[in-house]
Amino acid sequence: MRLLPGPLRRRREPAPAPTDGRPDGDLRKGHEAVALEHEREAARERRREAIADVPIAVVGWLDERTGAGPFLRGFLYRKVPKGTNWFYTLGSATMFAFISQAVTGVFLAMYYRPSATQAYESIQHIQNDVFLGQLVRGMHKWGASVMMVLIFLHMGRTFFFGAYKYPRELNWIIGVVLIVLTMVMGLTGYLLPFDQRSFWATVVAVNLNSSGPIIGPYLADFLRGGAEFGATTISRFYAIHMLLVPGLIAALIGIHLYLVAKLGTTAPPWLKAEKARDLAKEEI
Repeated sequence: MRLLPGPLRRRREPAPAPTDGRPDGDLRKGHEAVALEHEREAARERRREAIADVPIAVVGWLDERTGAGPFLRGFLYRKVPKGTNWFYTLGSATMFAFISQAVTGVFLAMYYRPSATQAYESIQHIQNDVFLGQLVRGMHKWGASVMMVLIFLHMGRTFFFGAYKYPRELNWIIGVVLIVLTMVMGLTGYLLPFDQRSFWATVVAVNLNSSGPIIGPYLADFLRGGAEFGATTISRFYAIHMLLVPGLIAALIGIHLYLVAKLGTTAPPWLKAEKARDLAKEEI
C-alpha cells in the first residue's frame, strides 16, 4: 500500500489516547486493577475446570477397572431434554429424602435399643442427652412425612404426564412398589418409639390388616410375631424397618434410575400439544 503525501499522512496518524483529566499515575493504577481482576477471573476459571475434571477422572479410573465408563458417562452427562421444569425434580427430591432417612436412621440406630422395656428410654436418651440427637431425630421423624408427600407428588406427575405408558410400564410398576414399601417403612418405624400413641396406633393398623382377605390374618401374625403383641413384635418391626425395607427400596431405586437413563423422560403435555398443532399445520 502506497503512503500518502506528508501533510495527509500526518492526518492519518492515530490520535493520542484520552486521559480524561487524570494523572498518568492514576491511569497506571487503573490498568493494574483491571489486569489484576482479569488474573483473578482466570484463576477462578481454572478452579472451576479443575472441579469439573474430578468426575471425569473418577469415571476414567472406574472405566479402566470395570469397563463401566460408557454407562457412567451417559448417566452423568446426559443432556437435559427440552421442556424440563421443576416438576421433574420431584423424583430426585424423593431420592434425597430417602438418603436423608438412611443417614439419620443409622445415627439413631447407634443409640436405639429395640426392646419393649428399653425402647422408650433409649429415645429419651437420644432426645435429651446425645449431642444433636433431638435435631437428628426430628429430621428422621418429619423426613418420613416429607418423603411420603414427595413420592405421591412424583407419582402424580408421572401419571398426568403420561409417563406410565409404553415403553415405561415397568418403571411405573416399580414406582407403585416403592410407594407401598415407603408406607411399610412408615408403619414399622411408627412403633419404634414405643410410647402409648405409637403402640395403640400400630395395634389398630395391624388389626386392620388382619381383616384382609386370604393373607390378612397370616400377615398380621407375621407382623406381631405371634397371636398377640409382645417382645418379639418390636424387634421384628425394627428389623423390617432398618434392614429389609431400605434394602429393597435402594435396589428398586437403582433399577428405576437405570430405566430412566435408558428410556429418557416424557415431555410435558403442553409440549406434546404444541407438537401436535405443528403437525396439523404441516398437514394443512
